[in-house]
Amino acid sequence: MLSRLLRVVAAVAGIAAGGSLLAADKHFGIPAVAFINEQVAAGWADIKLQPAPVATDGEWCRRVHLDVIGRVPTVDELEAFLADPSPNKQARLVDRLLGEDSSEEYASNWTDVWTTLLIGRSGDNDRVNRSGMRQWLRRALARNMPYDQFMQELVTATGVNKAGEPGFNGATNFLAGKLEENGLQATAKTAQIFLGLQVQCTQCHNHPFNTGRQNQFWEFNAFFRQTKALRRFGGTQEIQAVELVDEDFRGEGGNPEQAELYYELRNGLMKVAYPVFIDGTAISASGYLPGVMADGTRFGTHRRRELAGLIAASPLFPRAQVNRLWGHFLGHGFTRPVDDLGDHNPPSHPELLAGLADRFREHSFNTKELVRWIVLSQPYGLSSRASKGNATDDPATGEPPRFSRFYLRQMRAEELYQSLLTATEADAANAKGEKASRPKEQWLAQFIIAFGTDEGDDATTFNGSIPQVLMMFNGDLMKTATAAGEGGFLDRTVQGEQKNAARLQRLYMAALARKPSRPEIAAATRLVEARQGDAVGALQDVWWAVLNSNEFILNH
Repeated sequence: MLSRLLRVVAAVAGIAAGGSLLAADKHFGIPAVAFINEQVAAGWADIKLQPAPVATDGEWCRRVHLDVIGRVPTVDELEAFLADPSPNKQARLVDRLLGEDSSEEYASNWTDVWTTLLIGRSGDNDRVNRSGMRQWLRRALARNMPYDQFMQELVTATGVNKAGEPGFNGATNFLAGKLEENGLQATAKTAQIFLGLQVQCTQCHNHPFNTGRQNQFWEFNAFFRQTKALRRFGGTQEIQAVELVDEDFRGEGGNPEQAELYYELRNGLMKVAYPVFIDGTAISASGYLPGVMADGTRFGTHRRRELAGLIAASPLFPRAQVNRLWGHFLGHGFTRPVDDLGDHNPPSHPELLAGLADRFREHSFNTKELVRWIVLSQPYGLSSRASKGNATDDPATGEPPRFSRFYLRQMRAEELYQSLLTATEADAANAKGEKASRPKEQWLAQFIIAFGTDEGDDATTFNGSIPQVLMMFNGDLMKTATAAGEGGFLDRTVQGEQKNAARLQRLYMAALARKPSRPEIAAATRLVEARQGDAVGALQDVWWAVLNSNEFILNH
């Protein structure tokens, strides 16, 4: 039985060629899209690269659904796109995916992305309320909160981190679990996420490869010294909630008017630090929060609010977000890693990165506009097939990416989960919002490994490893997806007078966004014959093989 199924996998896992998506010079009348196309094409010309042909309509439709709303398109969505004769149908589809009708799915997908980025995949930190973080993110993303406001609310948040508690503010979960040891994680993660700077190693010594200095880490750290995470206990010894509060910082020397902190050099000498931003901008050294004296004189400063303003004004702030989103949609950012914009790590396309960052700021940090520019650009619309003309463009070898083709990558675990539900129509009765996320969180938990590092790192085994393979072959989700006899997707596909070729086409369109090839139809027909006319059983085998093929699991 297994050998037969493996032969079926081999038969159905091919990738068919197809028609064109958009002309190479098409930019939908959007200046930012034209700018992207010009900059990337100039890079191709410099090193004589020949870009891949454009992706098929089906490939592009599947790709943009996955990247924007986190799932493959339904058969109805795909067929509607393929049948649309409009020359601007790509732009119209992007409008729909970024519009009101898809706002819940858009917010859910990007809540997954930002939850992982802000608090990690694991739930081991009892000072973080994952549900509260997700609730805040989902609401912020659904209304397309400007990115500078998004950052400011996270960096300056106060309140209780658990929904249902008085004073709830889910944004507090970003910092609530990062303030131990005088806020070392808060310092490192804020710089990494919002400025694209890897400063964590400079807490102990100067950076060996760039201009990062130990004093800069502690001067940045000083911005968090007025912030405390207070634990709230219920009837047991378990933490019920955490409240993030601001309070005066009296300084490690006991002088709140010049509230200093001390750090130790590698030679044992002690140095003093006050709040200074990475560009050298210093704020008041007072540890007092803003207030008014009896004579009406104002004093004090709110260090985190000052920090948020300095981050928003920094040229690194929009560049970090542009680089991250470019990496999300194109598979590689302009730097490797995507959150390291230090001067030791020059970007592959510096003019493009800087220009997109400027446009992002000019458009009031509108994240959906940035998404629109990227997914309507020429490099995003290229085929993933390598050719002689671009075979050297392979970032996996360590070379800078040139984006002369779409780089293959495995779906994120969240994308695969949602795509399995969508392709098999197993989500028809699913709850929405946070209730819908709970079974997904439980499913994802089987792939998470937490590390006891200072940064609270975690990793996922969802990378082609044995746990993933076993889950895909035999897991409960796969059993549900391929179930027959309960009025499910397969039963509905078999109903009516359709021939097996039409039924097979529906399976392929649902999973792979394309029609089956002639050899694939022939292989399935032989399987039906071997099943002695049991069409449901034969299609069940084919469906299992299609869902376990590389073509389904990959974003291509």
